[in-house]
This record gives sequence, C-alpha cells and structure tokens, in this order.
Amino acid sequence: MMFSKDDLVVYGSEGVCKIVDITLREFNGADKEYYILVPVGDKKSTVYVPVGNPKLEAKMHRILSSEEIMNLISEMPEQEEMWIDNESVRKATYQEVIKNGRHKELISLIKAVHRHQQELKTKGKKLHQSDARFFAEAQKMLHSEFSVVLNIKQEEVLPFIMNELDMARA
Repeated sequence: MMFSKDDLVVYGSEGVCKIVDITLREFNGADKEYYILVPVGDKKSTVYVPVGNPKLEAKMHRILSSEEIMNLISEMPEQEEMWIDNESVRKATYQEVIKNGRHKELISLIKAVHRHQQELKTKGKKLHQSDARFFAEAQKMLHSEFSVVLNIKQEEVLPFIMNELDMARA
C-alpha cells in the first residue's frame, strides 16, 4: 500500500502519525526512500519508515473513518475477550496483538484484562505489571486513533464509547 505526504496513518504503538514527507536519505552509503512520520500526540518525535520494507510498512495502516469507528463501538459488546490463563502464552499473544494493531484484537485484549482486573480487585489484588502495560498500550493505540478521527480529546474517548453503548442498550 502506498501512502502520500500529509496522510494520517497509524504506525504500530506510536499511534496516529502524519506523513510529513517522503524523502531520500543516505543510509550505509545507499540512497533509500523513507516515509517521515510525526506522531500527532508528540510533535517532537520523528519516525523514519523505509519505503518498500514489508515488515515495517505492515505496521502502518490508514486510520479508520468515523463510520468504521462507530461500527467497532457497536460491536464491542459481542466482541470476545482474549484472556489466556498461561502467563507466558498470554504475554506472547498480547505482544503480537500490540504489534499488529488490529482493532478488534485490541478491543478483545482490553475487555479481557479489564474483566480480570475487576475480578482481582474484589480479592484485594492488583493486575500483573505486564498485563497492566499491555492494557495501557492497547488503550493508548485505540484512544489516539479514535480521538483524532472523532475530533475529541483522548480522555473523552472512553466516556464517549460508554455513552454510545448505553444509548444502544436503551
């Protein structure tokens, strides 16, 4: 998939980025074309992605439309949770989910970890540190994209989703 200057894309865990330029850079004595990405939430950061590198380009995808986001939200109640009892398998699976950035998988991860967190809370226990990290990372990835597309602040994304789900139930 070819992207253009000024496109908004999601790049892995960086979240929503703007392609500010596509330029040639010299690297190890050879000229190579790069997408220059600036994360929307961190204007001081810059990410260089080599054009034609399938592994790194696979981490880039177009942002969703507002209609696609509303469809995702409406499907959230039916979305299966992705809880895995085996900790090492869970870590490996969650790392892959974060790496791929597929929306439905991120939602499944968030739902599962949130439910597990609530169960632990009733027992006076806390979430395992790695689960908390995956939970936060998945939320950040979804919330950054939803906030840009829906033109709301990141901290307004969860209340927006909850409101939409409440209205659908009514």
